[in-house]
Amino acid sequence: MREAFRGGDQRVDPDLLLARLDAVRRFLAAADGRLPDAQLVPAHTLVERAGTRLALSRDHTLVALAGATGSGKSSLFNALARLELSPVGVRRPTTGVAHACVWGPPEDAGRLLDWVGVLPRHRFVRESALDADDEAALRGLVLLDLPDFDSVQRSHRLEVDRLLGLVDQVVWVVDPQKYADRVIHTSYLREFHRHRDVTLVVLNQADRLPPAELPRVLADLRRLLDADGLEGVPLLTTTATRPDGITELRAALERTVAERQAALRRLAGDVDTVVAGLDELVGTTRPAGPDDTTADELTRALAGTAGVPAVTEAVEQAYRHRAVASTGWPLVRGWRRLRPDPLRRLHLPGPGGDSAQPAESLVAATSVPDPTAAQRSALGLAIRAVADRAGSELPAGWPTAVTDAARSRLADLPDALDRAVAGTDLGLNHRPLWWRLVGAVQWLVTLTALAGLGWLVLGYALRALGLPELDTPRVGEVPLPTLLLLGGLLAGLLVAALTRPVVRWAAARARRRAEQRLLTAVSAVGDEYVLAPVRGVLTSYDEARDALRDAARH
Repeated sequence: MREAFRGGDQRVDPDLLLARLDAVRRFLAAADGRLPDAQLVPAHTLVERAGTRLALSRDHTLVALAGATGSGKSSLFNALARLELSPVGVRRPTTGVAHACVWGPPEDAGRLLDWVGVLPRHRFVRESALDADDEAALRGLVLLDLPDFDSVQRSHRLEVDRLLGLVDQVVWVVDPQKYADRVIHTSYLREFHRHRDVTLVVLNQADRLPPAELPRVLADLRRLLDADGLEGVPLLTTTATRPDGITELRAALERTVAERQAALRRLAGDVDTVVAGLDELVGTTRPAGPDDTTADELTRALAGTAGVPAVTEAVEQAYRHRAVASTGWPLVRGWRRLRPDPLRRLHLPGPGGDSAQPAESLVAATSVPDPTAAQRSALGLAIRAVADRAGSELPAGWPTAVTDAARSRLADLPDALDRAVAGTDLGLNHRPLWWRLVGAVQWLVTLTALAGLGWLVLGYALRALGLPELDTPRVGEVPLPTLLLLGGLLAGLLVAALTRPVVRWAAARARRRAEQRLLTAVSAVGDEYVLAPVRGVLTSYDEARDALRDAARH
C-alpha cells in the first residue's frame, strides 16, 4: 500500500478515519486464525487503542515532551506551565515517571489521564481564576513530561515507549550536545516518519550556542531529520531560561489545540503504519484456487482410501451372482443362492435395496478393507498438491493457513468416506426386466423337460406293472416325451450359454456405473472436507486484501 503524508494544514475526516479503522477490523476478522498472532498484534493494538481514544475526550489534545537525559525537557515543561511542576535537578535521570499539566477543568481530562496511566499525584492544573484569559489559548491541552528514553533504568524506557504509543502529539526535545545521538534517531524519530504531522522537534538550550553556530547546528539537525523521513516536520529553537525562549513552541501548541486534529492525525498515522506493516501479507491478484486436475487427483486418492476399487469389483461380482441366480437353470438356482452375495460380505446393499437407509445414520457401516500404506500416502500427497496449488500465489503466511485448512478434517475423512460409500446407490436395488424374461424362459424349458421326464417315468411304471402302455406320439423316430426331456435340458443349457456373455457385459456396465456414482460421492466428501476449508481460507484472503485496501484509502 502506498504511504500518504497529511500535512499539518490538512484535516482528517473523522468519518473516513472510522471507516479505515473498520476496514482494519474487517481485516482482523478475516485473518484471525489464518495468520500467526504475532503478525496481527499491531493491528489488534490499533483497533483497541483507537476505540478507547475516540471514546474519550475529543476536546483535549494529549501532547508529550520526549527527550534524552539532560535535554532540558522538564525545564521546558515547567516553562510552558509557568510553574515549577516537574522536578529538575543535577542528578540524572531526574524524571522517573510522567507528569501531566492540564489546561482547563481537570475533571474533563481525568479519564484521559487514567487511560494513559498518569497517577493523580502527578497531575497538575495550570489554568485558574487568577490567570483570567492568559491561558485560554491552551485550554484543552494535556501536556506530559515523559521519563528520559535513554535512562539507565529499563523501567523508564518501557514507560516512555508505552506513552509514545498513546499520546496525540510528540514534541521531541534535543540539545546541542546530543542532537545527533544515534539512539534518538534510529530507535525513535525514524519510527515516527508516518506521524510527521503530529511531530515537532525543538532544539532546546539554544542559548548555549554562539550565534554563529546556531544556523549550522539547525542545518545539520534538519539534514538528520530528513534522513529519518521527517521532511517538513517543524524544527524550532527554545530556551527555557528566558520568557521569550518558548514563544514559537507555545504558538505551535496553541495552533494544535485550536485545530482539535492531533488525535485524529495520530490515529490516521497509526493506521498508515499498521497498513504498511500488513501490506506484505496480501498481494494484488486473486488466487486461482484448486484446479480441476488437483481436484481429480484428490478424488482418485480418496477413492483408493475409501476402497472404491474393492467395492466396484464386488458390484461386478454381485451383479453376476444375482443375474445367474435369476436367469440360470431353476434346478441349480438354489445352489447358487447358498453362496454369499459379494456385496453382503462388505456390508453393502444386498438384494432388497438396503441403501435406502440414510447415510448420516451409518457409522462404520461397511467392511471395506482398510487402506494400504501406499493409498494413505497417495491421499496425503493429493491433499498436499491441493494446498500447494491453492496457496502457490499467496503471500507469506497464507500458504501455511491453506495447508492447515486442507488437513484440518483429515481425521474425519475415514468415517465420512465410509458413510459416503455405504449411502451410495450402487444400482443393484432392482432386478432388470430381461432377468425376469430369461428366468421365465428358463422356467418354461425346465417345466418342458420335467413334463417329458414325467411322461417317461409314467410309461416305465405302467410297463413294470403290466398295465397297458400309453399311446406315445413320436416326432420322427424320437418319442415326444424323450424330445421334451432332452429338448428342455438342451434349451436350458443353450439359454444359459447365450446369457453368460450378456451377464458379463452387463456386470461390467454395472461396475462402471457404480464406480461413477461412488466417485461422485467420494468427490463430494473431498469437496466438503478438503476443498471447502481451502476455499474458506481463500475467501478470507480476498476479504483481508479488500479490507486492507480500504484501510489504505485517504
